[in-house]
Amino acid sequence: MVYPVELAFGSFHLPVHLLCEVLAYSLGYRLYTTLRARTPDRISDQGRQWIFVGAAAGALLGSRLLGLLEHPALLLHPPGGWLYYFTNKTIVGGFLGGLVGVELTKKYLGIRTSSGDLMVFPLLLGLGIGRLGCHLSGLTDGTFGTPTSLPWGINFGDGITRHPTNLYEIGFLGALALLLYALERRSPLPNGRRFELFLAGYLLFRLLVEFLKPTAALPGLGLTAIQWACVAGLGYYGWLWGRGAPVGQMPR
Repeated sequence: MVYPVELAFGSFHLPVHLLCEVLAYSLGYRLYTTLRARTPDRISDQGRQWIFVGAAAGALLGSRLLGLLEHPALLLHPPGGWLYYFTNKTIVGGFLGGLVGVELTKKYLGIRTSSGDLMVFPLLLGLGIGRLGCHLSGLTDGTFGTPTSLPWGINFGDGITRHPTNLYEIGFLGALALLLYALERRSPLPNGRRFELFLAGYLLFRLLVEFLKPTAALPGLGLTAIQWACVAGLGYYGWLWGRGAPVGQMPR
């Protein structure tokens, strides 16, 4: 396979990454609407709309901010000019920023029930499809792993066999989906717990898998910006669970 993978239609070339992004959003939203139609929802349509607005605003800010902090040395001299400040983004920052945006919106609206449980499986599906696009983009996406001699390492075209970190993530997302499904088949989870387990599990995975990526740690801090964000998110959930806060009072 030659990376990055593109679909050719005569002289027109369509990056598979772009196609996967479109599929991730469209199929994820389709699954969400299907699940919502089948699941009793205590949040009104208007409430859901405002929650989506809060999530989108928080995710946009969080994703961009953490993306910029990932390479602090470039802040004063951005490659490509001022557009650099608007193009860097990270999923971890999007999740954490979106979480803050949702919670602030729900607090303003007085909504205390979980809004995230319904989004878990659509998010898992969308993430998996999106990461497939990242993998097929090869080195151009910037999410590849460090060199490895393991037999499943992949050469993305530069002659170096690397960890296929995006495939690791797809495997983890599938395993997490199966685990959550099995848990709920065994016994219904408390309100909000599905999303808590999803996000905590994803943050833990990203904290660990970032050690297999070439991104340099922040000077003097030992971990990358994404890893510190994961530590903060996991610490927050650990603090809430440790103090025995009722599930309905936790972020969803």
